[in-house]
Amino acid sequence: MTFDGTSAGTFDGTSDAARRRAGWPLYAAGFTTAFAAHGVAASLGAGSADAVTSLLVLGGLLALYDGAEVVLKPVFGALADRIGARPVLLGGLVAFAAASALYAVGDAPGWLWAARLGQGMAASAFSPAASALLARLNPAGRHGRVFGGYGFYKSVGYTLGPLLGGVLVWAGGLALLFAVLAGVAVVVVVWAALAVPRVPPLPRARQSVLDLAKRLAAPEFWQPTAALAGATAALSVGVGFLPVRGAAAGLGTIATGAAVSVLAATAAVAQPLAGRARDAGRIGTRAGLVGGLAVTAAGLGCAMLPGLAGILAAAVLVGAGTGLITPLGFAALASSTPPERLGQTMGAAEVGRELGDAGGPLLVAAVATAASLPYGFAALAVVLLAGPAVAAVRRPGERAAKT
Repeated sequence: MTFDGTSAGTFDGTSDAARRRAGWPLYAAGFTTAFAAHGVAASLGAGSADAVTSLLVLGGLLALYDGAEVVLKPVFGALADRIGARPVLLGGLVAFAAASALYAVGDAPGWLWAARLGQGMAASAFSPAASALLARLNPAGRHGRVFGGYGFYKSVGYTLGPLLGGVLVWAGGLALLFAVLAGVAVVVVVWAALAVPRVPPLPRARQSVLDLAKRLAAPEFWQPTAALAGATAALSVGVGFLPVRGAAAGLGTIATGAAVSVLAATAAVAQPLAGRARDAGRIGTRAGLVGGLAVTAAGLGCAMLPGLAGILAAAVLVGAGTGLITPLGFAALASSTPPERLGQTMGAAEVGRELGDAGGPLLVAAVATAASLPYGFAALAVVLLAGPAVAAVRRPGERAAKT
């Protein structure tokens, strides 16, 4: 199966079935990086006492994966535009399998550092490549649906990662978890090689650093990227700080854990629903981003309320708001980006999400240290509410989403 690179979003045979077949391994790639990120992170402290000898070492191991993604995603995104997204996707998955196998076979502290760094570098390649392929292989009218599906399976990976990772570490140690991750990557790369068509790179005009800076500074890029960063920040804060809020209210770990599960499940379910609504013209990008930011901010406001009711309301609203923003933000980026620059755009947007993932908890923690945790939630809510003022500006890509 081949792809006609002269007509973005259409197969030679224009087959919806072929698009769906190609989409599943791309969703699986998203699940893989999410499962690895949270599955290993949640298991490091308890699963490798010989390698994790201090909190400083634990922090370093946790930072390796995300740090590699922040630095390298734009690089691999640009490479996908230059040589084609499919080779970058397959190469990244092969590298991920090899990096995971390092610790599965070596099972030594030094190999753990190398494996975790290698996983982050590999995910930096196949994650933006998968996003670019979803955009290239589908017309603009399906971008909400496919990015909603991609977000759903990433959310499943984030949710199941700590649970399945804990079970695997209990059964066979951290090496077993890395062995399973290697096996998952092998399955996905074979699946992608069989199902994802060859998508040749499109001709590109020469681009200077100034040209790139202008494109990334344009509202068509930074508005949806800022919304995505805000959504990721709120999601990270919810997962990390809602249990703290629950403990302060005298709730047990089961209740607070259930609240976090509600947040993750709501975000997972909301994404495909929001994507389909966007493609059907029931919601526009502008309205979706503004509404998502407002709902997420309202959820953070509920987190300030004492007791289980406030925590559950916060979980539902933050999950719903972030689930609304994510597919609409990526669909907006795909619709407003020249097809020959999709990899670069997706890689840069992923960096924005990673910065939100780190910056949200840092902001809440800093304000909570100076005042209290409710004020930390309020500070992030204020930041998110500042977004609708700029996200409400009509975007050129909006027309494709049928406002």
